[in-house]
Amino acid sequence: MTRITAGLLVLAGAGFVYTPAAHAKTTMCIFDIAGRSGPAFAQAKDYAVAAKTWGADVELEAYVDERLAAEDFKTGKCDAAAISALRGRQFNKFVGSIDSIGAVPTYKHLRVVIDLMTSPKLADKMVSGHFEVAGILPIGAAYVFVNDRSINSVEKAAGKKIAVLDYDKSQAKMVQQLGAQPVASEVINFGTKFNNGQVDIIAAPAIAYQPLELYKGLGSKGGIYRFPLVQLTANILIRKDKFPEGFGQKSREWVQKQFDRAINLVDTSEKQVPTAAWLDIPESDKTKYEVLMRESRIQMTQEGFYDPEMTKILKRVRCKLDGSLGECADKREL
Repeated sequence: MTRITAGLLVLAGAGFVYTPAAHAKTTMCIFDIAGRSGPAFAQAKDYAVAAKTWGADVELEAYVDERLAAEDFKTGKCDAAAISALRGRQFNKFVGSIDSIGAVPTYKHLRVVIDLMTSPKLADKMVSGHFEVAGILPIGAAYVFVNDRSINSVEKAAGKKIAVLDYDKSQAKMVQQLGAQPVASEVINFGTKFNNGQVDIIAAPAIAYQPLELYKGLGSKGGIYRFPLVQLTANILIRKDKFPEGFGQKSREWVQKQFDRAINLVDTSEKQVPTAAWLDIPESDKTKYEVLMRESRIQMTQEGFYDPEMTKILKRVRCKLDGSLGECADKREL
């Protein structure tokens, strides 16, 4: 998730025509664990070039700690930020709820969702207080990594230690419902905790496999269940009053055009995980897990973790792509 996560936010573009104009000077926090020498920071320069055509002069600042990048954005030290949507939920709960458990089954669903979010008709939902979501991109599906293949059911996860992101309280809530033990973690250390045995289970996208050396945590007994829990996304966030009028919409449209390239990178990362590491859930169990995730999502929406309007939109997308789903006749997410 680390540097590649941030790198997905600002994939290289082409064909920009620069027109001289009066540009507002702004600072953008870029999360990249390798700092200014990392690939994410290098790619962020392309976003900055595009931003000039929308009337903003964006100066890039590298952060190796996502928590600090988000905090500096929150306090106004940075005018924009490139961080994960899970971290960004504090700035826009509506968009942050795209990353709710089981709500977006596939990348095909995610494309429909991001296309919807890019529509000018939803521009007002991109704004929350001083903050605006100026772009959404896929990071990849979060899969369950276990250090022992015998953990092959919800029942067998009971009592196990599971890493949860400390700032996303919905994760701890869900783990407790499973009868497992949540272990508060950060993006910069959850992989290490898995690798050294402090936790038995993590959820992570395939792009984290190599950079975080998660094969060490899998060892010879572990595996990765090929069953998406969440479609992880990344956000570009801006302080609306620091950018020209209409900047956010132009930015969202540009970022939307990077979707295919981002998915290609995700697909490549998934294919690079050794075949032997993947585990498949029996078809007979998939429905059970889908129901479990749905019930958890509904409960967490009721308790205020997820935005109810977004969960309604996500259900409509699921039913549009597959009207035979049993949930389509259920009114609880409508």
